[in-house]
Amino acid sequence: MDYPLADLKVLDFSRVLAGPYAGRMLSDLGADVVKVEPPEGDVTRYWGHVIGGLPGYYNQQNAGKRNICVDLRATGAKDLILDLVRHADIVIENYRPDVMGRLGIDYPALSSANPRLIMLSISGFGPNGPESRRPTYAPVIHAEAGLVARLAHRSGQPHSDFPTSLADTNAALHGLVGILAALHYRDLSGLGQHIDIAMMDATIGTDDQLHYDLEGSHDTGPLPNDIWETPIGPILLSTDFRYLWNCLTTQRGLEDPSDPDMPRQQRIALRRKATAKFMQTLATREAVVELMDAFNIPWGDVRQGKATPEQITLRHRSSFTEVDDRAGGTRTVTQSPYRFSNAKSGVRGPAPHQGEHNAEVLKQWLGADQSRIHKMQEEGILLTDEKRAR
Repeated sequence: MDYPLADLKVLDFSRVLAGPYAGRMLSDLGADVVKVEPPEGDVTRYWGHVIGGLPGYYNQQNAGKRNICVDLRATGAKDLILDLVRHADIVIENYRPDVMGRLGIDYPALSSANPRLIMLSISGFGPNGPESRRPTYAPVIHAEAGLVARLAHRSGQPHSDFPTSLADTNAALHGLVGILAALHYRDLSGLGQHIDIAMMDATIGTDDQLHYDLEGSHDTGPLPNDIWETPIGPILLSTDFRYLWNCLTTQRGLEDPSDPDMPRQQRIALRRKATAKFMQTLATREAVVELMDAFNIPWGDVRQGKATPEQITLRHRSSFTEVDDRAGGTRTVTQSPYRFSNAKSGVRGPAPHQGEHNAEVLKQWLGADQSRIHKMQEEGILLTDEKRAR
């Protein structure tokens, strides 16, 4: 019980990222998260470097969970799921909004079996609107919510997507907040809850720059952050260039190469060229630190992702950890971001193989004996990856 959510049982029907990441955070906080995976498997089993039969992307989002592999279309599968739900606190799913209903395990069916159940459903566009059946991944939301257009507008580059799935992780974290709020409300009222999180809602609700688009006021915001080449590598300065230029000319004696009669853009170009040349004089890290401290400018190294485990703060905070790689060694995964004064959090193991915990979960949750488990295997309800799972 050192983990704050150690008393909770979670059935995670989700796949790819938005649902699995919410489940991963619940697991890091101590919940017993059981991934309910279909026979065809989570598509992320095809993504990333494979070690011990586990691809990197799948491992990162599902570390610490257990796994049962269930053919939800098989006769008797619905009865098994309802039996498990009677013992569950939380269900997570991110199928298209009609899928759980067609399988007979939507919220009305599950809450009838367990009125205290909290169910999180994550979809792209919500369950009832005109686009509810539209297939969605994060890049679709980035485009529809204006992020792709804003990136092009501000960078002056062709339209392109982000190299991270913001819409998915935003939806996952808002879903996690919703779950925790629903748990508190259940303590007060005794009632379960169905939480509807649309990736579109979560994205615009978390977008701190959206008001510039809505009000056509990009010109009123701060200038973009600049990245400058220096002898110690590229560095990002989180400041307005006008402030930087003023500091360089008033405190470091940098001469202004421009003429007041020049067109504005020409003056700016000359000043930026002079600044770039000055940055090349910062030959050591100590020189960079001294300058930025003197100007009180936040800055950072433009670091390659592969080097992030060596970032001094991440190393100090143990923000990466090693888990069993299922092949006799270990592999690196991100650690839980939560730090408590009187409780624990953290990833508690690698991701599971398909059906690896069929027998274990059914025995612990349902008290099922081996004959019942064998019968469900014979009937094609429970499956395993025979090459990997035990």
